[in-house]
Amino acid sequence: MNTASGADLKFAASLSRLGTESAFVVLARAQELAAQGRDIINLGIGQPDFRTPDHVVEAAIRALRDGAHGYTPANGLPALREAVAADLNRRHGVEVDPDCVVVVPGAKPTMFFAVLMFGEPGAEIMYPDPGFPIYESVIRYSGARPVPIVLREENGFAFSAEEVLSQITERTRLIILNSPANPTGGVVPRAEIDRLVEGLMRHPHVAILSDEIYSCLLYDGRRHVSLLQYPELRDRLIMLDGWSKTYAMTGWRLGYAVWPKSCVEHVVRLCINDHSCVNAATQFAGIAALTGPQDAVDEMRARFDERRRIIVQGLNALPGIGCLEPGGAFYAFPNITGTGLTSREAQDLFLEEAGVATVSGTSFGAHGEGYLRFSYASSAENIREALDRIRQLLERRMG
Repeated sequence: MNTASGADLKFAASLSRLGTESAFVVLARAQELAAQGRDIINLGIGQPDFRTPDHVVEAAIRALRDGAHGYTPANGLPALREAVAADLNRRHGVEVDPDCVVVVPGAKPTMFFAVLMFGEPGAEIMYPDPGFPIYESVIRYSGARPVPIVLREENGFAFSAEEVLSQITERTRLIILNSPANPTGGVVPRAEIDRLVEGLMRHPHVAILSDEIYSCLLYDGRRHVSLLQYPELRDRLIMLDGWSKTYAMTGWRLGYAVWPKSCVEHVVRLCINDHSCVNAATQFAGIAALTGPQDAVDEMRARFDERRRIIVQGLNALPGIGCLEPGGAFYAFPNITGTGLTSREAQDLFLEEAGVATVSGTSFGAHGEGYLRFSYASSAENIREALDRIRQLLERRMG
């Protein structure tokens, strides 16, 4: 007879290689403290504090009322894929075949599928460090060797094309790039991208995953440089984007990628095995977001820009902390080495003693030590109050 403690389960060894996204760990602790009655300001999670635009919500409600209750094609509704292609043409001036667009539940499935498609023992996959933690996690899970692309503060957290190219070997299968970037807010200049693309012509065996989920969130007149604008890469480029950040649709779980034609059959098979298809009503919301008015996007960008200036100025006024002005996304990535704290110590101290949730730079890779990620996807009032709490805490500690 089995007892509750009698199980002897044998888990796959690959599970031990799977990491996590620490922002959600911090969120859970912040919620726990809030439940205890603490006043917590969350500058850790990367989630816009705006509502999804009303016309987008209404499109989903209308779809449900009209009977959109069934399965959809594994790669997404044709009308949605056509809307994606039209939007990419409008924003980036590129022609995209809707048959190369694959719609998925959020951005992460594209990352997972791309790494599973190219990662295996003996292969190498390059990724940004500091960078979105799921990159390295899934690379390790696949059995491939993760090779970090080090992003340095002195370069504005942009990659060096020369360094990237110097790390490519015959075992390199995939390079992951992200601009504008999480967690740094760094934006890679066009000249650096040009140099990288030119160098990649010498390495036709390497695929590229370009994570462009923050492509609509740039500041100071910057224009997004999509790798789709380089036709010489199109036969090995996977371009990832979606609705979560641009349209404040994080909980809707809707993303897409433009895949090389040679990959589409494989990724659709992965979709069928993984999730069958994306929620039908959500896809109608996605169509409305892309084809409807963009006023809400412009308003959110303007508000984020205002908060960006507040948080950078405030961080630079704190003892022991210095912060570059991010060019995109909604993250600041200040250098905290002057406080004498490690990244994890600062994260825990600010949350437990000041009631401010941030995320340790080491949650985004080994090269994030000495930094913290602050999300300014929160109100200006919250940002000012959070910085004041941290200032008081540091002044007490540092005299």
